[in-house]
Amino acid sequence: MSRTDEELVLDVLDHIQILKSHLTRTYLEQVIIVDAVNMRLSAAIESLAQTSPEFRAQYFAEEWKLMKATRNRISHGYSFVDQSIIQQTVVNRLPGLEQQLRTALVELST
Repeated sequence: MSRTDEELVLDVLDHIQILKSHLTRTYLEQVIIVDAVNMRLSAAIESLAQTSPEFRAQYFAEEWKLMKATRNRISHGYSFVDQSIIQQTVVNRLPGLEQQLRTALVELST
């Protein structure tokens, strides 16, 4: 059974919320939190990858290539991921992604 873009966006937002809750527990430098943040970020991007190509093109256009590359780097080269880049991504890019997804969710519901 295929899932709708709306269902997948809700999954992404769930992953983002859990990721954010990890960040409130302790500093990002601690190994367990770093692992948890990386895995949730990867899972969120993987859920987003399952949305339709039209959805990704409409809401993420050029950003999608970078997002997918980030997920691939975490998943396939985990020990070589520069954690400062992940931390910058979480701080600087995640809020905008979350807002784009919330906007998309409203538009998908109408």
